[in-house]
Amino acid sequence: MNRWILLLRGVSPTGKNRVPMAAFREALAKAGFQNARTWIQSGNALVDTPRGREEARAAAEQALREDVGADILVVVKTAEEISRALKGNPFPGLDPSRVFYGLYNEAPDPRKAAPLLETDFGEDRLALGGHAVYTFIPGSAARTRLTANFLQRKLGTPLTFRNRNTLGKLVEMAAE
Repeated sequence: MNRWILLLRGVSPTGKNRVPMAAFREALAKAGFQNARTWIQSGNALVDTPRGREEARAAAEQALREDVGADILVVVKTAEEISRALKGNPFPGLDPSRVFYGLYNEAPDPRKAAPLLETDFGEDRLALGGHAVYTFIPGSAARTRLTANFLQRKLGTPLTFRNRNTLGKLVEMAAE
């Protein structure tokens, strides 16, 4: 049995990409996932299933489309992978509440990342680690150039961002 953490890309508590978490849990259960539970309204779930990573991703995306009416990318991780991403934070000493972790299903191509990593983003910072794309945004996230859409386009891989607290809570829930 695998325990997967499912991270939905681009979900918001209100608006266009709204996914009610109760409906998401029901859709996951209907799709055969066991012990489906969610954390906050931004699209985080834990499930138990014999399915492998890709099969779980495809089934979760299909359940979202068919039962919730949302065509949303799902990033699938283990608690250990998220723990490694948290430990890999390349911005020690900076305000940890302003570090954001971009998680992906497929790692960005280092050749695409190289020119981006050399770009000056002012006080914002960007780093690529073995388990995540990391941003440090000390000011307003609404004013940064380092948005998920921008980075996804430049790196050529879909990303979904979470903060340290959310990822830590998901790892904690996975251990229960």
